[in-house]
Amino acid sequence: MKNNNGINIGWSRKDITPDRNVFLAGQFHVRISEGVMDPVTATAMSIESAGSTGKKDQAVMVSCDLVTVSNELRDMVRERIRKMTPDLDPENVFLGATHTHTAPNPGSDGYKPQVFGIGYDSDMDEETERKAGMALFSELNVMPPAEYIEFASGRIACAVSEAWKNRRPSGISYGLGHAVIGRNRRISFKNGSSIMYGKASSPDFSHVEGYEDHSVYAMMTYGEGGKLTGIVANIPCPSQVIEHLYMISADYWHNTRREIRRRFGGDIYVMGQCAPAGDQSPHLLVGRRAEERMWRLKGRNAEENAPREEIAHRIADAIEDILPYAGKEIDWNPGFRHRREIVDLPRRMISEKDVEKALEESLPHREKYMKLAAGIEKNPGTRKEPRWCTGISSAYRLMKRGERVRERLETQKKNPAMPIELHVMKIGETVFATNPFELYIDYAVKIRELSKATQTFLVQKAGCSGTYLPSRRSIACGGYGSVPASTDIGPEGGDLLVEWTVSAINGMFDEDIQKAH
Repeated sequence: MKNNNGINIGWSRKDITPDRNVFLAGQFHVRISEGVMDPVTATAMSIESAGSTGKKDQAVMVSCDLVTVSNELRDMVRERIRKMTPDLDPENVFLGATHTHTAPNPGSDGYKPQVFGIGYDSDMDEETERKAGMALFSELNVMPPAEYIEFASGRIACAVSEAWKNRRPSGISYGLGHAVIGRNRRISFKNGSSIMYGKASSPDFSHVEGYEDHSVYAMMTYGEGGKLTGIVANIPCPSQVIEHLYMISADYWHNTRREIRRRFGGDIYVMGQCAPAGDQSPHLLVGRRAEERMWRLKGRNAEENAPREEIAHRIADAIEDILPYAGKEIDWNPGFRHRREIVDLPRRMISEKDVEKALEESLPHREKYMKLAAGIEKNPGTRKEPRWCTGISSAYRLMKRGERVRERLETQKKNPAMPIELHVMKIGETVFATNPFELYIDYAVKIRELSKATQTFLVQKAGCSGTYLPSRRSIACGGYGSVPASTDIGPEGGDLLVEWTVSAINGMFDEDIQKAH
């Protein structure tokens, strides 16, 4: 079963659900959690080449039920790992987010007092702003974001350390299935424009903008005696069925993990990964009436839970179809390689005209924000009302969204490129490659088709902070997700991302061929 080309794999899972109310990430308006619908977790899978000679490659993949992976969270996790697990290089650990919109915010930015109308009419120095923020968190009875990052980083680092200690000689198999989970969320109209979540029922509807990816990429791991130990399920769809709720939840991944364990064993680990899906979501924009009727006929009548249960069954069905066939080719001796690199991608260049347009669009939000802030100052009792900060926080963030475009114009003059952390792992004939963006599917198709791997697992929202990375056709059609305010990197950077990723993947395969000869 083992030789110098084998691998050791270890698994662990930790709960990262806070025991206090937190800020939820994923909408323009501030949401403070009002309870826990289901837990959010971090699942870690460690991989190490098992060769007896030479330097061993190592990596740990972590999937977190979070909206994104902030650099702040990543760095704190790595600092803890450095102390806890000295034989593991922390830079070989990468975190990926399932992109749920009902999880704690993993960054401490975005909750300045001004968001809530405090100090809106004056400049605060850093210390005054900090104290005002802490007083506000106390008033709201919410865990400060920095405190949640401290809590989550400790749990995630423990998962990594435990997975590393749990590594054992293992085999892998893999396979491809299909399930309709994500759908293109950009609706195009007769005038040539596109709107994210536009109405297909409009008389001006023309078509759905782009390609849809319904693939289910799965990798299975096996331990002693061929026992199934874990499943990596790589799905091109964010976890956003219930993205508007004020409850902590892993969204459809909670239902999916539960269903997979029910079918294949309660002790197996399930790692959910979000494949490139910048222009996809689980929301039904076309054919909703027929879908809802089928949910009813299947007995999935709970309004919020029905689509989550449907998605869970579709993913589990796809994996159930894959497992017996993939199990015929368990590879106990796959070579393992890992490469991490910081790549400078060119920023999306914006113009004075882009700034003017963004500022013009932000003006109504500025007027609304100033009016709401003055009203709250005049009537402080407003701050005792439920969800009082919804309107003002939305107005503030939409206002700042336009102003940040102006800031970016100055940034690009000084720093025309942005450093991005990327990882590529080769496991036998498969590859995992990360990116930090909400990456449009056009780029994913290019990478997979140019890759020499039999199966190429792509993981978005991983490694570091990232925004939308839209396709050229989406930029031409405008709309949220493709305008300058939504993006740091444009198609030129997307092309370079594809080029680097394909080169890194194929370089590993070429090196293995050379060694074999």
